[in-house]
Amino acid sequence: MPNLKLSRLPDRTPVKLAITVSPDLQAALNDYARLYAETYGREEPMAELIPAMLASFLDGDREFQRRRGKSRPVA
Repeated sequence: MPNLKLSRLPDRTPVKLAITVSPDLQAALNDYARLYAETYGREEPMAELIPAMLASFLDGDREFQRRRGKSRPVA
């Protein structure tokens, strides 16, 4: 086996999830998307924002990271 500096890349195959959210959460997500567009001057589809939001939430949860182990990045 070659001794490359870069290790084998992890599986990056996207996984599609379907979820149902409450009307209040949908409104909050729409508000967030609107504020995101105002802040960065660029609209992003909700399908792009939600995975980034979830990854950010999980990355910021110290207890989750501690129990899961730092060796497994979220995104």
